[in-house]
Amino acid sequence: MKDKIMPSLVLTVICMVAALLLTLAHEMTKDRIAEQKELKFSKSVELLFGKTESKVVDLKCGYDEVETIAVTPDKKTVIQVCTDGYSKDGINVLVGIDENGKLSGIEFVSLGETPGLGSKVRDEEDFRKQFIGAEKAPETFDAISGATYSSNGMKHAVDTALNVYNENKEAILGG
Repeated sequence: MKDKIMPSLVLTVICMVAALLLTLAHEMTKDRIAEQKELKFSKSVELLFGKTESKVVDLKCGYDEVETIAVTPDKKTVIQVCTDGYSKDGINVLVGIDENGKLSGIEFVSLGETPGLGSKVRDEEDFRKQFIGAEKAPETFDAISGATYSSNGMKHAVDTALNVYNENKEAILGG
């Protein structure tokens, strides 16, 4: 009987200790991780609009890909979109929309696409420039050869940001 109970008991104790250590590690690092995310977001906003402050808008917009919406004092909007390219959630971008409702810039928070292929959506400036000035989701665009999934993911991110902005403009700018 002892031979049957002892392995289960040992495994249960090991699992409890591991769970306790994971919980402790999470509690010790969660504030630092949140600070780093906020700092990365602020630096990306600064790259889009220059030195400025931004206020996060608490808005349920109905798009799962949208992580954060922020607005600057001069009514410029930043929408953080994390979407699939070739990799699951491989494209995490900030889409900047100026005070006139036109897309003014795209800044990458992170990119988990294949280096040298999918990463071209970030590296090739001409690809990103085709979206600048758009007021609504463009119907057509020039994809990067060999990086179709990443190109489509990038277009989806831009479309999502523009749709969220256009559907919730009053709430974003007034909130």
